[in-house]
Amino acid sequence: MQKLFIGGQNGVKVFLNAAMGNRHGLISGATGTGKTVTLQVLAEGFSRIGVPVFLADIKGDLSGIALPGQAGERIGERVKQVGLEDFQPRGNPAVFWDVFGKTGHPVRTTIAEIGPLLLGNLLELNDTQSGVLYSAFKIADDNGMLLLDLKDLRALLIWMGEHAKALQAEYGMIASASLGTIQRQLLVLEQQGAEHFFGEPALDLEDIMKTDFSGNGVISLLDATELTSKSPRLYATFLLWLLGELYENLPEAGDADRPKLALFFDEAHLMFDQAPKALVDKIEQIVRLIRSKGVGIYFISQNPLDIPEEILGQLGLKIQHALRAFTPKDQAALKSVAGTFRTNPSLDTQTAILELKKGEALVSVLDTDGAPTPVERVLIRPPESQIGPVAEEQRQEMLNRSPFKGRYEQAVDRESAYEMLKQKAQVASAEDLRDISDRIGGKRSAPARQPRSRETATEALLKSAARSIGSQVGRQIVRGVLGSLLGGRR
Repeated sequence: MQKLFIGGQNGVKVFLNAAMGNRHGLISGATGTGKTVTLQVLAEGFSRIGVPVFLADIKGDLSGIALPGQAGERIGERVKQVGLEDFQPRGNPAVFWDVFGKTGHPVRTTIAEIGPLLLGNLLELNDTQSGVLYSAFKIADDNGMLLLDLKDLRALLIWMGEHAKALQAEYGMIASASLGTIQRQLLVLEQQGAEHFFGEPALDLEDIMKTDFSGNGVISLLDATELTSKSPRLYATFLLWLLGELYENLPEAGDADRPKLALFFDEAHLMFDQAPKALVDKIEQIVRLIRSKGVGIYFISQNPLDIPEEILGQLGLKIQHALRAFTPKDQAALKSVAGTFRTNPSLDTQTAILELKKGEALVSVLDTDGAPTPVERVLIRPPESQIGPVAEEQRQEMLNRSPFKGRYEQAVDRESAYEMLKQKAQVASAEDLRDISDRIGGKRSAPARQPRSRETATEALLKSAARSIGSQVGRQIVRGVLGSLLGGRR
């Protein structure tokens, strides 16, 4: 039976049974109490037993997991305190990712893959506006138009605005006000850097589920420092998209001796902030069912109560660092947190949470039968990898050696909704010019052209829509140039 050593103290040792690694977990505690190091310990523990890991690096200090640590005096003292017998400084196989492509391989997905539910939440749309967005996706599907990037969606929204009446019978009311709101929100999203995220080549899930030649799980680190500061909702949307894609694409795994993949989501509360009930219900369903696919999810947050109760009840591993209770509300929350642990007769859980020192935590795991063990107060074991970030030159060296070098760096803009409609607009414009030229030249009496096959209603709509989109695109380009000349931003 494979186990991950979490920590110990005074002869007590706590291990995570790897077979329970897909039962999810939670690392929580106030700022500066040691959550990041605990995350690092678990991540490298999974890697050692051959489990690939994906983790979000919020503060930019987890990249050191790729390099061996320094066995200094403090580390040596902690090794003795926890009773660790085989400590060995060593790094882990790691791959760096970054939505903006600056500190890692670019991470992308398409508008179509995100879908209207997540996109509506990202754009902060109300029910009416979300309904219009759902119609846009349905129209794109019905007409074989790929929605890959932001300009595809904009072109489609322009079409819908120009032909709202014709579309109403089949797709429902399409209010111009809703279309305008969606367009404005897309502009905000673009200013936050979302154009880097939406497009191709999209992230291949197999690339975050690799092991190295020694059988160690590769740790994929998403540098989310800039992402969370620019657009925390985009960060949350990415995490939710990743969960959904894994759930939909991975086969059933059954009972196994270890997970197929371990996910660590820092600042997990962002996934649920202001999310509509429909989305929270969907997340709860995925968290409940994805463990059968062999995926373990580990949430990191300051307070366990940041996680919805339905999801919190599914988390088998609980690691609680110190909390502060300065107000009556804090004290009530503290009592609730203490109540989530199985009691230990020799430990006052509520008092202990206030007394915990940095690097110390209350821990409860699942036993071999899947039941939670009594809570224990332990010191978290030290990581064998480097604590803190790698130097910039070291990161670049690892990127140059990455097996994915050159696979994601160059964006691909294949034919999709924007290009299809632009091409049709050009064809339609050429036909209009030819007709005008014939009339001006007095060729009305000339032999008629061969009649074309009868257009379907959809084809007629597409042609007319394309013509209007073509003119709209032209006007946008002119405005962009004038904006540049006048000192404005394009």
